Amino acid sequence: MSYGQHDVLKGLDLTVEKGQLFVLLGPNGAGKTTTIEIMEGYAKPTGGSASVLGSDPLTAGDAWRDQVGIVMQSWADHASWRLDTLLGDIASYYSDPYPTAELLELVGLGEHRRRRLNQLSGGQRRRMDVALGLVGHPRVLFLDEPTAGFDPQARADFHRVISGLKSEGVTIVLTTHDLQEAERLADRIGILLGGVIHTDSTPAELAQSIGQRTQVSWTAKDGARRTEATDDPDTLVHELMTSNGGPLTGLRIDRPSLEEIYMDIVEAAR
Repeated sequence: MSYGQHDVLKGLDLTVEKGQLFVLLGPNGAGKTTTIEIMEGYAKPTGGSASVLGSDPLTAGDAWRDQVGIVMQSWADHASWRLDTLLGDIASYYSDPYPTAELLELVGLGEHRRRRLNQLSGGQRRRMDVALGLVGHPRVLFLDEPTAGFDPQARADFHRVISGLKSEGVTIVLTTHDLQEAERLADRIGILLGGVIHTDSTPAELAQSIGQRTQVSWTAKDGARRTEATDDPDTLVHELMTSNGGPLTGLRIDRPSLEEIYMDIVEAAR
């Protein structure tokens, strides 16, 4: 995907399987939103092709859109619309929509159903964006920075909603700058660097790919503090407990965080 002389995506190759939650990471300007917009049918690539649910998003018809949900970074709406009225109207265009009252409860806006959009806080407005993306009971859901502006409770509620959708078999593609969110939710993580998918693997495989090992520390019988690095902390702890004749004092297991792994990969690619 090019804009004039500037190549944003340079032969990006990506497959997301049915029922997966795929998180797309990358620095600002890496092309995450462009990638999402191509898959949604909002942007035409200057080369190559895209297929979602077996169709080209650019030419797919209403039956395809009936199965796709989108949560963009921002929406342009009429400020006077009431939440339940807006959702009810949009739901009427789908073959199998969420009941409006149920959906508003799902995203934590049930008690605000008669409010107007301009009466919502930033976090509440973002919850409404999520509701608009879910209204059609989608088979595929695109989420572009969905939790921007969420407080910790709203973020935790959103994660429960997304986990529930995943358990129902919904395929989800998510972009986020919240690496804890990515680590908590992702089946697979793709890191977009230099216009291509630099890394595409599970969170555990990411840690192994850059050689970051889990640190296991404990207090030995002589009172000394011991630490050992391992790729298999479960086996190591079992062996240590066996040789110790019981539980270990002060046992601590520090696994490499996604933030550490991500920063290492980005730095190495510069």
